[in-house]
Amino acid sequence: MQELSSKLPNVGTTIFTVMSALANEHQAINLSQGFPDFPSDPDLIDRVCHYMQSGFNQYAPMPGAAPLRAAIAEKIERLYPFRPNPESEITVTAGATQAIFTAIATLVRPGDEVIVFEPAYDSYIPGIEVCGGKALPFLLKAPDYRIDWAAVEAMVTPTTRAIMINSPHNPTGTILESSDLLALQHLVKKYGLWVISDEVYEHLIYDGAAHESVLKYPELYKRSFIAFSFGKTFHNTGWKLGYVVAPPLLTAEFRKVHQFNVFSCNTPIQYALADYLQVPSHYEQLPGFYQAKRDFFLQAMSGSGLKPFSCRGTYFQLFDYSSLSDEPDTTFAKTLTTQYGVAAIPVSVFYSSGLDEKVIRLCFAKKTETLETAALRLQAI
Repeated sequence: MQELSSKLPNVGTTIFTVMSALANEHQAINLSQGFPDFPSDPDLIDRVCHYMQSGFNQYAPMPGAAPLRAAIAEKIERLYPFRPNPESEITVTAGATQAIFTAIATLVRPGDEVIVFEPAYDSYIPGIEVCGGKALPFLLKAPDYRIDWAAVEAMVTPTTRAIMINSPHNPTGTILESSDLLALQHLVKKYGLWVISDEVYEHLIYDGAAHESVLKYPELYKRSFIAFSFGKTFHNTGWKLGYVVAPPLLTAEFRKVHQFNVFSCNTPIQYALADYLQVPSHYEQLPGFYQAKRDFFLQAMSGSGLKPFSCRGTYFQLFDYSSLSDEPDTTFAKTLTTQYGVAAIPVSVFYSSGLDEKVIRLCFAKKTETLETAALRLQAI
């Protein structure tokens, strides 16, 4: 009898699950996992209920409900400006993680190499490995986490298939500039590479900066999958709905995998979002909304010994704790949870090498009173 051999022998329970469970055990404030503790807009919830009660409860079309794909195309044209064809360039997915995995499965063949910038969201490398590929980590280091594109080019080999990018970036809060996208476009054209761009925090960008989407760069877009998330945008991460934008040829291949992965996604939510997207203020106000939370949290934390890094996007704030402790970051994060009542994520878990620069990640997508209480506890360290 054959024994089952793991495709992911080095993968265990994610740190997000571990820290959330520890937070629950110790009644700690959970600033570890990235989800809001405030509700989604009641108007959006009412729209979902309306479509449920109106009988929109069976399978949606495999690419996504047509009204939602049309609304997404209008939104993209308003923002970038570029109007993808909703029939051949937009696919609704069961969240961005499924979107990214499906893009990887579409592109990556056994033996292919994929360049990944670390620290990286923890689903990237396992997705590559499940598909038989090999991740090539490019290390970004504190405090600025900038990309040296000449060094990236030196990593490219004949078996390099793709590059994965993420901006605004989880966990660092950095953003890619126009010069970064142009440098990436140069590599893509020179070496015939493909791109998977994780842009789930596209609206969570601060201090007057603009989001440099791959959608702004036509030559780059020709060889790219771009993943987005409604959950991150509209404060309902548990709904697990997102979408991928890609040129027609790539979309056709993506849908071949998608149809045998999830086939289609939550029907009433799709129709509700199609309505909701008609009001641009729902997403246009997000930079100011979250910047105010970031600034409040930083002010509240000013009395602590934790040193903040620059946060230009996402709803995560990094802190250097090296002046407070020599503990490894995983130990320090657990100490914060068990002794001080605030759960954090150690940044070393976002590196395949476990690089520990004494940095933790805290989520500020929380109510004011949550952030205030957490800051008071952290000032006691």
